[in-house]
Amino acid sequence: MVNKLKELEVEKAYVTFMFPFAFHENQRQKMMETLERHHFKFFNLKNKTLQAGYYGKGVKVRHEQLSQFFLPYIEDKLFPQTTKNRGFLRYSKEINEEFTWELKEQKSNFLINSVDITLCPFGIGVITIRTLKEGQENLSEFLHFISHFRVLEPKLEEEQGVSIFNDSYKFETTNQLVLDYLCPSVKPFIIRNEHLEGYYGSLPFFEDARMLSSVFLVVKEDQEILAEHLYRVAQVDGKVDGNPYISSSNPEYIEQFVEKRLHNRWAPFTYTITSENVQATVTKIDEKSSPNSISDFMGTMYYNLLLHYYYKIMLLKLSFEHSEVSWSKDKEYVRELMELISKFYSRYYFGQVSPRQEGKELTHLLREAFNLNHLFIEVKKTLDDLYRAQDNQTSTRHNMLLFMLTVYTTISGIYGMNLVIEDWKGFTDWSKVPGYSFFEWISLVTALSGIGLAIALLVSTGGKGLANRYRKWKRERTD
Repeated sequence: MVNKLKELEVEKAYVTFMFPFAFHENQRQKMMETLERHHFKFFNLKNKTLQAGYYGKGVKVRHEQLSQFFLPYIEDKLFPQTTKNRGFLRYSKEINEEFTWELKEQKSNFLINSVDITLCPFGIGVITIRTLKEGQENLSEFLHFISHFRVLEPKLEEEQGVSIFNDSYKFETTNQLVLDYLCPSVKPFIIRNEHLEGYYGSLPFFEDARMLSSVFLVVKEDQEILAEHLYRVAQVDGKVDGNPYISSSNPEYIEQFVEKRLHNRWAPFTYTITSENVQATVTKIDEKSSPNSISDFMGTMYYNLLLHYYYKIMLLKLSFEHSEVSWSKDKEYVRELMELISKFYSRYYFGQVSPRQEGKELTHLLREAFNLNHLFIEVKKTLDDLYRAQDNQTSTRHNMLLFMLTVYTTISGIYGMNLVIEDWKGFTDWSKVPGYSFFEWISLVTALSGIGLAIALLVSTGGKGLANRYRKWKRERTD
């Protein structure tokens, strides 16, 4: 559907893009040192000088507001006081550079305010790019920019042909801009799967090679914000063949879609809609009239989105790791996976993250958009299956050992090793063996095979232990 669409005139837009990646956990410390050498600052709520500078001119995020919005056990993990603490370690750097984005007939200017690199638990990282677009343009043009900029590596024909440049450099993909210019220090630490092409070989379990977007959209005050506008924003429906585009022709479907994902507490002036592609606030109120709105967007809403985005990535990762399990080859890996799942949902995965009503409402929308409840049920079932399979294997192994010990104990108890033990004292006279009776032969065979079995079990157990350690060491070098 490409016509009969009512446009919104956009006056200003803050857009945040989230770029996930995987890194080696044993490289975390080295990575932090590298970021500091490249002028990234560790984010700490106690450092009040960090309240401004990263979010755009005149925008300030109060640290007291961040600490009060989240529950204490969430705050402790989202805002660790030192780099030695567990949790989400954020490193930030001011950029403040203007760029031009160009695709065929459309050219658009934007400012990159800052870049964050957040090192999350269990080897997941997120690069956050904060941008600002000023100057009037219609909704279709704005969404056209978003839909293409968030594509890291264009594969489809309609996604190709983009240029991003400033006075000194030109980039053909967003991936190049981020990893080769904004964050080159991160690139060496990103895990890549040699069997998968492109950037998302870093995250083979992730379903989409597009960045998650967060938008704060200021439109003209005299305009009406319609359901079709909110739907297009949530779906990032910009243009097709140069014409405004919407990915549904059914008004009822559009209404149902929007109603399910909409937070309309501040209607008719401000709406927030959440989908798997974007979380967007569309408002008719300018920053001067409501300065806290943009602060909330940059602060509490951003961290709430980051946390639940991390939940989604981790749950997908755990499901993927389970699909790669081979019991016969690496039982130690299975135990590590069970430990990883248990640590994740006991330390970091929580259904409620904020005591405030608005925080609870936005959390509910994020959980629905990212399908977290379903993913968590699958991972919890995975853990139960792993425990059950491990118990079954352990029981089978123990039962076999118990059976063998029972056989040897019974035979030796009936016949007694004393039938031939005298012949084994001092120098063994093997010439007597051929003259053994039937029962003495049973005793001899039982004794020798029992000794042999014990040695074999010791060698096998020791060998498996060494092999598991070697595989663990090898994984740590490659994970």
